[in-house]
Parts: sequence; structure tokens; C-alpha cells
Amino acid sequence: MKRIIIIAAACLGALSMQAQKTTDKAVIKTPVQNCEKCKEIIEFFLSKTDGVTAVKVDLKKQTTTVTWLIDRIDKETIKVTISGLGFAADDVEADEFAYKRLPACCKKPAETPKPAPPKG
Repeated sequence: MKRIIIIAAACLGALSMQAQKTTDKAVIKTPVQNCEKCKEIIEFFLSKTDGVTAVKVDLKKQTTTVTWLIDRIDKETIKVTISGLGFAADDVEADEFAYKRLPACCKKPAETPKPAPPKG
């Protein structure tokens, strides 16, 4: 009888460990992605970040889907990491110094000044 109780307790412990959430996933708005180079930069560097298990950039939707291990990293740290690459991430603005180092194709197009009204 004691063996059955010990085996049952061990099984319940194993099941509860499996039921605990070990990863999380989020879709982060990264609005200034224009080209494949942007995608490569974000996917490469985020995939090398400790705790990040998957990264997928969608250029059309201008989002980055990230999956991570919750005991190693969190969503806010991921957003700050994206910012450090020169891209805005949800409510975190792009790091200005990193943005300046991005290739020209990865920067937002400069706004065209509106022509002055004709004089006269």
C-alpha cells in the first residue's frame, strides 16, 4: 500500500511540473520594418538572446512574434532588446544611437516637406 501511495504521489508531482507554464509568446508591434534586412537583423539578434526560443518577423503586418522561456527573460526585456537594435517595439521607442547605425533601407522615409503656397 505504501508503494502505491508513493508512486501516485510521484505521478502527481510529475504531472504538476508538466502543467506549469514554462514558455510564453507575444506579438510585438515593430512598425519601422521596411525590408528583408530589417527582418534579418531582428530575427538574428533576438534568436541569439538568452531565453528566446523562436522569432518570426512579419513585414506586412509590421510585427514580431516571439516565444521565450519565462524563467530566463520577459516581454519587457525583449522589447528593450528590439529597441537596442534600432527598432520601436510596442510602447518602447527605438534607441536613437542604434537607429542611426541601421542601413538606410531600415529607416523610415523622411517626410517630404509640403510646398509653400504660391505668393501673390
